[in-house]
Amino acid sequence: MSSSSPTSSSDSIESARARPIDVALLSSVFVIAACGLLYELAAGALASYVLGDSVLQFSTIIGTYLFAMGVGSWLSRYFERQLPAHFLRIELMVALVGGSLPAILFLSNAYVPGAFRVLLYGMVMLVGTLVGLEIPLVMRILKRNVQLKDLVSQVLTFDYLGALAVSLAFPLLLVPQLGLVRTGLLFGFMNAAVAVWALWLFRHELRRFRSHAVACALVIGALLAGLVGADHITKFAEDKFYQDRIVLSSATPYQRIVVTHGKPGYRLYLNGNLQFAERDEYRYHEALVHPVMAAHGAPKRVAVLGGGDGMAVREVLKYPSVESVVLVELDPAMTQLFSQHPMLTKLNADALTDPRVKIVNTDAFQWLQAGTDMFDVVIVDFPDPTNFAIGKLFTNSFYALLDQRLAASGYAVIQTTSPLIARKSFWTVVETIESVGLTAKPYHAHVPSFGEWGFVIASRRPWRMPEKLPENLRFLSLQSLPLMFDFPLDMARVPAQVNRLSNQVLVHTYEQEWGEVAH
Repeated sequence: MSSSSPTSSSDSIESARARPIDVALLSSVFVIAACGLLYELAAGALASYVLGDSVLQFSTIIGTYLFAMGVGSWLSRYFERQLPAHFLRIELMVALVGGSLPAILFLSNAYVPGAFRVLLYGMVMLVGTLVGLEIPLVMRILKRNVQLKDLVSQVLTFDYLGALAVSLAFPLLLVPQLGLVRTGLLFGFMNAAVAVWALWLFRHELRRFRSHAVACALVIGALLAGLVGADHITKFAEDKFYQDRIVLSSATPYQRIVVTHGKPGYRLYLNGNLQFAERDEYRYHEALVHPVMAAHGAPKRVAVLGGGDGMAVREVLKYPSVESVVLVELDPAMTQLFSQHPMLTKLNADALTDPRVKIVNTDAFQWLQAGTDMFDVVIVDFPDPTNFAIGKLFTNSFYALLDQRLAASGYAVIQTTSPLIARKSFWTVVETIESVGLTAKPYHAHVPSFGEWGFVIASRRPWRMPEKLPENLRFLSLQSLPLMFDFPLDMARVPAQVNRLSNQVLVHTYEQEWGEVAH
């Protein structure tokens, strides 16, 4: 005779029926966590693209998002009845707002750039609040059938696993393959799928099943339309932002690469910042390369750090004494584009496919640390220090490593922003180079697309004026070269601090000086 009572048998049957719902809800926690973190990462990446200083942007975005989640968790206490219905509605709202976040911010930056920051933090706050509501509601629904100790451990396990999955996939797979707009919409669709799942699981509890079903269909339809038109959305926004026609664009784990074509010819932008314009890039690259190459006399081994477009390499290869060039560029997409795309290889005269050129796709700081090869000339052509990741390449630690790889009679040259617009930033770099025992020889050149632009020669021996330059240069001459080393009063040296890894004062100074110009 069984000792089970009818009541306990009924509870067992009810528990068995509940288990599929519990599994489904726990699976949805995985998706919810993945989607929530992705929206946070997408907002941080877009803020870094548009506003610069990735450390500051990600810190403030994460802080705002976590605060908003706390607000959402606190508000969940006011949801007492019809929890499945509330959960379904919140999922649809997250799907719509979070999924469209990258697209809306892209369009905002192109058409109403003044509203970008307000819209960015407003949407992050809204998405964070909604995500903060999700988990408490799921836990309260699960509490019907799962003991508290098991409930907390299971929910948090699935939550953390979802966060881990998307944190790895976002930079390595999603952004490079899909781009930010399509990635956001795809994960919005996943949130909407959770809502549809909830619609089916709780179909017997929902009072307005038909209204919920229509809402699900409308949100999914809007997201699918966005997915289909994602390329058009991106192109529409970027065409407005860049003015000229976009002929090539690519999102990589490191940056967004855009090439445009208009009256000034081709232009390259990285994360929205102009890197060169075809009509006057020769001024910049001749000024960067030839003062050190010609002064050396007969350089054989040359390294180019940054400059993945191959323009600096093109100028280096004009010296018959050069036996080898090592190009160190972090982003393999850059060197691939400028070594394979016919439109771009024409600009650098096929420099990257020259047999003397070796391409190394790695971080230049780590490459200097790991290597032992010595070089006669090192061309340092990094973007301006808009964030700490680039700022480390302008520190005394970096220049000390550079010194170790420079031959005794060698020269290095560093592109160093504008001494007119960012005067203190320019002289900060000079001060930093001198702090490691190198001689610094600053100079400047006028590049119409950028204005007055600065460079610094670093060496152990004093720099000497070259006696000859390569033939057929379009900008430099032996007569004009000495003038580049004369600084008028408004660009003359000012007191500056050494830029160190531990403080990176240059990033803050640069942001302040260029920010004043923008306003």
